[in-house]
Amino acid sequence: MFLYMLIFMAYHSSRWIPRNQRLKFQIVNAVFTALVLVPQLYVMGRPKSSRYCRQPLLNNLSASIALSFTASGFSVVFTLLDPVPQSLWASCHVFGLLTCGQGLCTAILTLTAAACVKTTPELYYMSLVLTVASIFSTGFFMVRGGLWLTNRLPVTDLSTNNER
Repeated sequence: MFLYMLIFMAYHSSRWIPRNQRLKFQIVNAVFTALVLVPQLYVMGRPKSSRYCRQPLLNNLSASIALSFTASGFSVVFTLLDPVPQSLWASCHVFGLLTCGQGLCTAILTLTAAACVKTTPELYYMSLVLTVASIFSTGFFMVRGGLWLTNRLPVTDLSTNNER
């Protein structure tokens, strides 16, 4: 869900900037994309990451890298298009569900891979960082969804006493 949050933040942050000045924001967006991708690619390339670990943390990291590339594409397209077509929004929300499932898998694999600290420490700690980021972003969207629901529900007046 962390990658979905990055797309969400890129979209809403770019809307504060006038259309003709969004090139500077694209550079900032590229820096954030690099900050997400470079550590994952570094850990993937480490020799210790290919050692044996009971849990498939390396497979999970490769899925995370693929989703990170997809998220970077979404964030670039969302900051360039104005307005964003509904079909693109729909595909982004499906991507959000996919990243939520991947974050859940990451959390489960990390929690059950405590023995991998000794054999593949970089891979385990990267998985731990991705788990924490996923938990944080899921909490963010739960709070945001709760606030959205409270704005959509009808308001009832509890100050009047209907009993006589």
